[in-house]
Amino acid sequence: MTLPSVEAFERAGLKAWPGIEEHWDGQWVRRAAGGYTKRANSTQCFSPDDHEDADLRVISASSWMVIRKIKPVFRITPLSSPELNATLDESGWQAIDPSQLLAMELDEHKADPEAQFLPVLDPKFLAAAQRLQGYDDAAMAAMGKLLAAFKVPATGVVLTREGEAVASSIMAVADGIVITGNVVTEPARRRQGLGAAMMRSGLSWARGEGARFAALNVQADNEAGKALYASLGYTYQYDYSYRVPGAPK
Repeated sequence: MTLPSVEAFERAGLKAWPGIEEHWDGQWVRRAAGGYTKRANSTQCFSPDDHEDADLRVISASSWMVIRKIKPVFRITPLSSPELNATLDESGWQAIDPSQLLAMELDEHKADPEAQFLPVLDPKFLAAAQRLQGYDDAAMAAMGKLLAAFKVPATGVVLTREGEAVASSIMAVADGIVITGNVVTEPARRRQGLGAAMMRSGLSWARGEGARFAALNVQADNEAGKALYASLGYTYQYDYSYRVPGAPK
């Protein structure tokens, strides 16, 4: 079975990890979510052919983000117009966080007996995610506001051992694709197969929700993460990155 196109993956990603506020300018979309994750707080171009007045639109999008008290960020994928990239180059915008989208056809996966599937706003899931991610209360508040904007089937996956949460993620299904985010395993319990067990459990849930494909984003230098996902069947699809004004911090 042929995997979906870059555009199909990116549009599913918009629905599965939404901004709280969105504004379309032609095929450029601006998203704001209180600063929680660059993906939900950035501007992205969805057509290489949409390049009219790129310089003015970069200024307009940047101002839109600043007004909403988020840093100007562009998400750059293979769909970004060359004129947008050239405009950012000329203005001194720096590339940060080189990343990859991985994907696969979704086969059957067996859920772990100790996996839990909770609503993304369930206090039990949020408490587990906060502990595993090491988030402070402010980060959790921002995360909660973004999760409240979800409009597609989604679940918080929590894997437990001896009643303690040891791994978690968020999975959301859009356009037949399950997008996975916020994957984390307790640091002291890594390299024990717990992340894989948690992922297989979530993929089993997603198949039950009608997903036919699975995709996720991973930073290019995250070798442990890429090895985990490859063991599950994910394969490399394309690169993407972010652009920010000035030198990266």
